[in-house]
Amino acid sequence: MFTSIGIEKETACCFTGHRRLSKEEALGLRSLLRREIARLAIGKGVDHFLTGGALGFDTLAAQETLRAKEEFPWLRLTLVLPCRGQEARWPPRDRAVYQTLQRQADDVLFLADTYFEGCMHARNRFLVDHSAYCLCYLRDTARGGTAYTVRYARKRGAQAVNLFEPDWDAWGDWGP
Repeated sequence: MFTSIGIEKETACCFTGHRRLSKEEALGLRSLLRREIARLAIGKGVDHFLTGGALGFDTLAAQETLRAKEEFPWLRLTLVLPCRGQEARWPPRDRAVYQTLQRQADDVLFLADTYFEGCMHARNRFLVDHSAYCLCYLRDTARGGTAYTVRYARKRGAQAVNLFEPDWDAWGDWGP
């Protein structure tokens, strides 16, 4: 489908998580994301990170991937966006952050020109289908888009780590 950006599934990691995060959660997640991005890059050879561009966890993951590129310049960030204009109703500050991330990302993929029912699920499936690893922040495993995406990732054989309840041995004993 979108092979022109050269995603190698074996060395790719996607992110999925909740849109609403408290300031305390966001602060803690930044350091967890930095640690796990570095562990994947060093220990597993992951060089491509994919995020869906939503508010909350997706935005934090994109920002921390960009920060990690300062230390690991070979890393790539791809924004896989469900449709053009998903940010149209967001607050101005969030729209500005979203537009900045689009400019800084290595690749930006729009899966559709306009919103359609199911475009968010299509985006989530694309993320998983192109990744061997999945870093998530999942508080409620029973319902919602994040729960769906994590279940789908595990069904497809992706190694998933939930930063809500981090299991530091989930990737194996290999990193800092």
